[in-house]
Amino acid sequence: MESELHEEAPRAEYLLHLYITGATPNSTRAVRNLKDICEQYLKGRYELLIVDIYQQPEKAKEERIIAAPTLVKKRPGLTRWLVGDLSDRRRVLTLLGISPEPTDM
Repeated sequence: MESELHEEAPRAEYLLHLYITGATPNSTRAVRNLKDICEQYLKGRYELLIVDIYQQPEKAKEERIIAAPTLVKKRPGLTRWLVGDLSDRRRVLTLLGISPEPTDM
């Protein structure tokens, strides 16, 4: 009898959901800003789900999203939200629980 070994994919330390509204300028900026921050500070330690609320309104309703773009940090720690285009790096880093480097101020 053959048995298959199934390795579970390692669970990302950070689970982030970004709710956007199509390809609007604010949504595009939010995606770019968040990806830049994640690659700089969380490389290899995060999972990012981008949800277009025009295409998946039920997901936005489940999460009680009333404005976009909205970043939802699911883990680690408590779920937290941040609304806006994520151009304020300090606020994003604070939400993620990361101390900004002096050059980021």
